[in-house]
Amino acid sequence: MPDLLIELFSEEIPARMQSKAAEDLKKLLTDGLVEAGLTYAGAAAFSTPRRLTLTVEGLTASSPTLREERRGPKVGAPDKAIEGFLRGAGVAREDLVEREEKKGTFYFATVVTPGRPAAEIVAEVLEKTIRHFPWPKSMRWGEGSLRWVRPLHRILCLLTDEAGAEVVPLDVDGIKAGDVTEGHRFMGKGPFAVTSFEEYEARLKRDKVILSADERAQAIWHDATNLAFAQGLEVVEDRGLLAEVAGLVEWPVVLMGEIGEQFLDLPPEVLQSSMKEHQKFFSVKNPKTGRIEKFVTVANIEAPDHGATILAGYQKVLAARLADAKFFWENDLRVARTGDLSPWTNALASVTFHNKLGSVGDRIERVAALARTIAPAVGADAALAEQAARVAKADLSSEMVFEFPDLQGLMGRYYSNAAGLPAEVANACEEHYSPLGPSDDVPAAPVSVAVALADKIDMLTGFWAIDEKPTGSKDPFALRRAALGLIRLVLNNGLDLPLDRYIGAQLVRQKIHLNGDATDEALKALKDLVDEIADHGVFGAALNAIHERLSGEATLLSAVGERVPGLSNDLLDFFHDRLKVHLRDEGIRHDVIDACLAMEGSDDLALLVRRAESLEAFLRTEDGENLVQGFRRANNILTQAEEKDGVEYSFGADRKYAEDATETALFDALDAAEARITPAMQDRDFAAAMAAMADLRAPIDAFFEAVQVNAENTVVRRNRLNLLSRIRAICLQVADLTQLEG
Repeated sequence: MPDLLIELFSEEIPARMQSKAAEDLKKLLTDGLVEAGLTYAGAAAFSTPRRLTLTVEGLTASSPTLREERRGPKVGAPDKAIEGFLRGAGVAREDLVEREEKKGTFYFATVVTPGRPAAEIVAEVLEKTIRHFPWPKSMRWGEGSLRWVRPLHRILCLLTDEAGAEVVPLDVDGIKAGDVTEGHRFMGKGPFAVTSFEEYEARLKRDKVILSADERAQAIWHDATNLAFAQGLEVVEDRGLLAEVAGLVEWPVVLMGEIGEQFLDLPPEVLQSSMKEHQKFFSVKNPKTGRIEKFVTVANIEAPDHGATILAGYQKVLAARLADAKFFWENDLRVARTGDLSPWTNALASVTFHNKLGSVGDRIERVAALARTIAPAVGADAALAEQAARVAKADLSSEMVFEFPDLQGLMGRYYSNAAGLPAEVANACEEHYSPLGPSDDVPAAPVSVAVALADKIDMLTGFWAIDEKPTGSKDPFALRRAALGLIRLVLNNGLDLPLDRYIGAQLVRQKIHLNGDATDEALKALKDLVDEIADHGVFGAALNAIHERLSGEATLLSAVGERVPGLSNDLLDFFHDRLKVHLRDEGIRHDVIDACLAMEGSDDLALLVRRAESLEAFLRTEDGENLVQGFRRANNILTQAEEKDGVEYSFGADRKYAEDATETALFDALDAAEARITPAMQDRDFAAAMAAMADLRAPIDAFFEAVQVNAENTVVRRNRLNLLSRIRAICLQVADLTQLEG
């Protein structure tokens, strides 16, 4: 069984595309080979800046011969139908056989598809892969029609077995496959031929090319950390940068350089961002002081002077970059040290956030108002939360953030500290964007939490108000990420937060902005409505109260009243969808989540999660599983009886009509359970409530084994149905068990 080696040699491939391109090459080739009838033992893909490589081991030498029997027209069918079948099957008339079946006698043909040699199939699949390769961006060059990420120079394609190596015959736009490759652009010794993957990899390494991107990354990190350790320093870990740099070099040579003394007082994040974004340098810090003092760079060549000239050039370019950063920093500090950040916040009034949602300044006003409202619910000082919300985005107007956008928030903390603002405000400036991703830390400081929640709720309600919701895979405003961030803020901080109240209030604020041409009286009424909803969370009652104050401006309020509750519910459903994903990842069944979502208070996400976790744990016990079966039996009997009789059995059972000891025992058990469940539910102690429910399992089982619910005596029957109704009512206090599967 031969082994296959493919190399596509080109000009430099962008580092960010290499890893995916190698995987795409592997998938497209192996899928194509399998589809054509070949099998293989294993495959591996590699990438360097100038090549994509694929090795396939244990490839079958040819595809198998296939025999397929096809049924044709009925015997006696028109000649044209038979001739069409013959052409499609590729057989002659005399090759047909007749066979009788249930629906008549039919012609049958045996179609033989001969196997093909592996070389022929590989050539066909590889050409198709090259011509339709899924590069994010590609180019044409010369006069050919081929598109590749950069000009493709050479194709190496070999099949190797015990008899030797065979070049697969292939020509793609004049580029003929061969057995030749070459090593490093500068340190290699020119083109050379290979006969196997082992020889190919070894010869490349001798010619200063490390084929594996992982091996290059490990070599870079090993050498960088050793250089830093020798000087009592540490390399700041950055896996993304490490992967990118490994894609920039074929033979990594690690060098350590100096940062000018005049730049060492810049914030370490500024130094790190500048060196990473512009120069692809690793930052090296002093673990004793936390300062960034040096940098590590990776060259692609072993220089005769051990990199001294390379470092001198890099340090000169870096000094120019850092001089700009120092200039921005000093200019921004002059503004911040006045103690007044209003020049920056005022400038944001002329920066458009969204053409329908107004400026960043408008957004700041809404977020500040909501942060003040949320603050007491998260244990924050309302005045500090509002102050933090008003300055949290001030750094967007700073020169440093204009040059380095990834530092927004962080620079806000520096400038707030320089302005002498409270530490809680400064921290909120940095933390209110968090969490942005699943691995981000979640703010815990109350003021930061209040502003972060307000910021995300305003973002979501704004786009819901203008009907710009995520659709399918499209989410241009990262609203799913904002919703997940809000969920993590609530859950990680254990916040009992009635989201519906704050969503409704903020949706009305969005409507105030969208209806800015309304009369002052109507806008004043809308603002009063916001306060009513934020305080009490009852939209309809709040709307009616405001209506009574107005004489002729009810139209706008009616429009808001019809639109906002629906939007609020729709947005809450969006949160629930994101939460379901989160809980399923935590191992909670989807039907358990649905059973809890159906309960009142589902806008309190922390409460919802505690209920779901308790129900999941309860259902894993034998008592829990059996009790649910008993509940389901009671509910089914009761539902059928209510449908048949046209009445609702919910008027309370009376123990004086009990005829069996199990009935009396069930009455006692229900009394005892209800006495424990009701206060437990008031205290939101779901575990205790479900433990009380578990005690109902034995008396319910005994009741169903001993008595017939639909007794002949109508009084006894009605009493027993009312008893089942009580079972249902008590169990449904904890969760909607009707949503559970099975």
